Amino acid sequence: MKKDFYEILGISKGADAAEIKKAYRKSALKYHPDKNPGDKEAEEKFKLAAEAYEVLSDPAKKAKYDQYGHQAFDGSGGFGGGGHGMNMDDIFSQFGDIFGGGFGGFGGGGGPRRVKGSNLRIKVKLTLEEIANGVEKKVKVKRKVQAHGVSYKTCSTCNGQGQVMRVTNTILGRMQSASTCPTCGGSGQILDKKPSNADSQGMVVEDETVSIKIPAGVVDGMQLKVSGKGNDAPGNSVPGDLIVVIEEIEHEFLKREGENLHYDLYISFAEAVLGISKDIDAVNGKVRIKLEEGIQSGKILRLKGKGIPSINGYGSGDLLVHVNVWTPKTLNKEQKQFFEKALTDDNFTPNPEKSEKSFFEKVKDMFS
Repeated sequence: MKKDFYEILGISKGADAAEIKKAYRKSALKYHPDKNPGDKEAEEKFKLAAEAYEVLSDPAKKAKYDQYGHQAFDGSGGFGGGGHGMNMDDIFSQFGDIFGGGFGGFGGGGGPRRVKGSNLRIKVKLTLEEIANGVEKKVKVKRKVQAHGVSYKTCSTCNGQGQVMRVTNTILGRMQSASTCPTCGGSGQILDKKPSNADSQGMVVEDETVSIKIPAGVVDGMQLKVSGKGNDAPGNSVPGDLIVVIEEIEHEFLKREGENLHYDLYISFAEAVLGISKDIDAVNGKVRIKLEEGIQSGKILRLKGKGIPSINGYGSGDLLVHVNVWTPKTLNKEQKQFFEKALTDDNFTPNPEKSEKSFFEKVKDMFS
């Protein structure tokens, strides 16, 4: 069973941010690999302390952990796995905040890092039909890429290591610390030759058509990621990502509410009395529904599975048809006489059955 984060740092659940930071600093100093060379147990405790601090120092993550424990993170983007979710680079990247500067580890090991290019962001507009069925969109993106003919050479400042090292005297003795090379930004390479059309980093802007597969059920404002289709970075780098923001185009007749759709159907008084079949627009084409004789205004018909598919694959929502009986505003003489006679006709006197639901009951059913 995984050990409690508060127990790892030796603090209570009510510890504030300052206490959490102080406890982690103490553990990091005690179990630091440079102080415990070759001690696997100390190394494991060092990783566990870093994992505990990473969660408890973040108010949002701490709140989740306090409520759900380790289950809040295991298998859902957290660090589950007994301290192995973080590597040493992740851990040492915390030390600027904890120790006020570069605090090294493992005798200054490591090497050049692969710099990641910046992300690009675009908006993609989708109709309700495209959202319901999923769609593949092709969009043109302006990306920064390395120019043809560009070349790089080893950084002379860090000799291609991507880091510069320094030794400082601490209370624990002489300790070696590493920081990112200021000349190459950690890549270990600097620009050597570039064509005239490239910028100072050897990059040019090019148009690229990117194919984006959009699953059914996305919602307005949702962000999808297309890996590697952002900007390149110079040298030994990896491209950034393309962030696709979904924008939903409002439908002429259908109103979306989560996975359910709503449709206002207007019928005449005669159609309500006699009953009728009607074709209505749904996201997958026309749907025919039958209205029984004497249908009441405000009746809600639920068409199962005719809504929007769940983005998580849990079936589809429903299409709710709201029946509205249209009352004519102008009548000719003959029509007016007909309805004047109906005023005294018992058959036209409102007499709702006990089975008829009230407006509030209908609303309750609609959201249940």
